[in-house]
This record gives sequence, C-alpha cells and structure tokens, in this order.
Amino acid sequence: MYLQPRVLIVLMLGFSSGLPLALSGSTLLVWMRESGVDLGTIGLFALVGTPYTLKFVWAPLVDALHVPVFTRAFGRRRGWLVFSQLLLIGAILLLALTDPARSPLFVALGALLVATMSSTQDIVVDAFRVESLPESEQAAGMASYVAAYRIGLLVSTAGVLFLVSAFEDTGIGRNAAWMWGYVVMAALVLIGTITALAATEPEQSVRAEAKTRGEAAFSRVMHAAIGAFSEFLARKYAWVALAFVVLFKFTDAFSGTMTAPFVIDLGFTRNDYAAIVKGVGLVATLIGGFAGGYLARRYSLVASLWIGGVLQAVSNLVFAWLAYVGVNQWALAAAISAENFTGAIGTVIFVAYLSALCQNPLHTATQYALLTALAAVGRTYLSSGAGYVAETTGWPLFFVISVLVAIPSLILLAWLQRRGHFEAVGTVKV
Repeated sequence: MYLQPRVLIVLMLGFSSGLPLALSGSTLLVWMRESGVDLGTIGLFALVGTPYTLKFVWAPLVDALHVPVFTRAFGRRRGWLVFSQLLLIGAILLLALTDPARSPLFVALGALLVATMSSTQDIVVDAFRVESLPESEQAAGMASYVAAYRIGLLVSTAGVLFLVSAFEDTGIGRNAAWMWGYVVMAALVLIGTITALAATEPEQSVRAEAKTRGEAAFSRVMHAAIGAFSEFLARKYAWVALAFVVLFKFTDAFSGTMTAPFVIDLGFTRNDYAAIVKGVGLVATLIGGFAGGYLARRYSLVASLWIGGVLQAVSNLVFAWLAYVGVNQWALAAAISAENFTGAIGTVIFVAYLSALCQNPLHTATQYALLTALAAVGRTYLSSGAGYVAETTGWPLFFVISVLVAIPSLILLAWLQRRGHFEAVGTVKV
C-alpha cells in the first residue's frame, strides 16, 4: 500500500508519540515490581502521568511562542517538535539512572519529567497531524498514526523487556540491564527528530503564523488560551462532551494500569509476556488500527463510538478468564490480542472525534491538548486506585469491575446522541 508523504510523516511521528508513554507507565511498573515495590505503591505511580492531564495549561505557549533558534530554523510546529524531543531524550536518560528499590522518590521525579516532555511532544504532534493532512488523507493518516503509536508503545514495553533480558544474559546486573534498556529507548526518540527535520511546516500553521506575526508574545499566548477555551465552551452541551472525553477510555486505562503486574503475578516470565506482546500483540494492534479507520469511514461517528466503546470494555473479560486458566501461553496470547485489537479500534475512533472538535489553526494545539489531557484523567487519576482494588478483590473480579466502569461513558454517549451532538460537531475528517 502506497502512503502519501504527509501520511508517512504522521506515521513516524505517531511512533515517536507512543514510545515514551510506557517508559513512565507500564514498563516502569514491571521494573518496580521486579525490584520488590508493593502493588499499592505501583498503583499510585499512575499519578506521574499528571502532565498528560495538565498539558493544556502550557499548550497555549506551544501555539503562540517561538523557541529561540529552533523556530527560526525549522518553523512554528517543527521547531517545537525538535526542541521537545531533545528534552525528552535527556529526561529518559535521567530516569535510566534511578533505582526503584533504593530511591522510589527519585524514580517518581524522573518519570514525572519524562511524562512532562512526552506530553509536550504530544501537543505539537497532534497539532501537526490535524493541520498537515487534507481531508482526503485523514483516514489513512489517522489509522497510520494510531497503529504507529501502538507500535511505539509495544517497542517501549515488550521491546524493553527483551532488551533487559538480553543485557542480563551478557552478565550485566538487573538494574544495569534496565538502565541500558532505557538508554536504547532514548536513542529511538531520534526517529521522531529525524522525521521532524525531514517534514515541511503545515500550510495552515504558516498562515496562522503570518496572521499573528505583528502581535506581542503575551498577546499571542492570551489569544491562543482564551480563544481555545471560549470557542469550545460556547458550544452546546460542551460540559457533557468534556465528561464523555474523560470517561470514554477509562475502562481501557483501569485494566491497562494493572495488566503487566497481573501477568507477572500469574506466573508468566518477563520474556513470555514480552514475546506475546511483541508478536501477537503487534499484529492485533495493526489490524485493530486499520479496522478502526475502516469503521470510522464506513459508519457514522456516533455508531463508530458505540462499537469502539463496547468492544474495548468487553475485551477486559478475557483477562478475568485468563486469571482462572492460569499460566497458558495460548490464553495469554488471546487476552493480549483482544486488548490490543479492541484498544486500537477504540483509539482510532476516539481520535476521529477529538480531531473533529478542533478546527481553528490559531489554537489547534491548545484545544487538542485540552481534550487529550481530559482523556488522560481516567488513566492518571481515576486509575490510580486500581492496585488497591486488585489487592482487595483479586484478579478475576478486578477485571469484571474494569468492564463495569465503562457504563458511565456509554450513558453519556446515549445522552449526547439523543440531543444531536454528533451531527453538530461538523465535518469529521476520517
């Protein structure tokens, strides 16, 4: 299949966006669990994802301000891309030098820094994607972006686990092996940097920059911030739509927070988990990403959201079944495949909805950052108690509960559908 150059750029940036998320999330949790950190503390580490929920606070700076040297050399969006990626590399290297067993506080600070730099990169990549793709390429671009995002996520989960095992096989100690695994991930961020250097500045961004060229920096920031919020909140049922954004991926986040510790506790080895996530999980992710793109194109936005919302919730029951089956490679493969396939479908459709809500290039970054930050609330705050729930209920009941937490989002979806919200959103670029 031939990909347009703009779609290929978006695909590579999707990989760059997906890569760092697990390094301060699920992969870090495996490192901590192997170091003897208790489940309660591991669950609380979901809070280091706070920058993903607050990134809309500094998104107006990305929309309005120039980065000295970088903006002049590469442009408004590309300058911020290169700048944020270089900072991200430094943050990952810093996290690599920590020790979960001896200094969990320093691990938390390092993870928080990685999350901050990663979320800043996400702000720019999201704006770049929305602004650079014409409507005719949005379907391929969105499916490619989400599939590549999930691949980046798999590389920083299964890929790191394989690397750590390989380093240990050479005689390196466990903590040193984890350190070098993170160093390799820092080097892979350069894929996004090279992509940013090879890309061209989106035409919409160039026009927006020309329109505000004469304004003072403070004025540009205020216009980006106030314009983004006022425009969105003026829409009908805006607050209900924001609540739906918060809750739609909560079922995925609630179960996903504890998937890696669950698999390790069940008795699978690190390599068992990594091999299945890297192999079967990767295939399921790719198929799911493009299946989501097909659904978003074939059906209405609201119908696609219903399909994605129900699938990503029900798929959690496979892990409840796995808890009863025990250590079985085929059962683990089925569970991981279901999670990746349905998660990718839900994400593509959700991205389609969020993209349709952001139409003004003067504050694309701010609006999209606000929406994705709210979406991260489920992953960061609502999921922070997942470890305590798992300890209290046991694994089978925990995954049943993770299905039930999807009900509020589906109620909001029905409420918005009855009131014509999705017809009023505007043209959906899928």
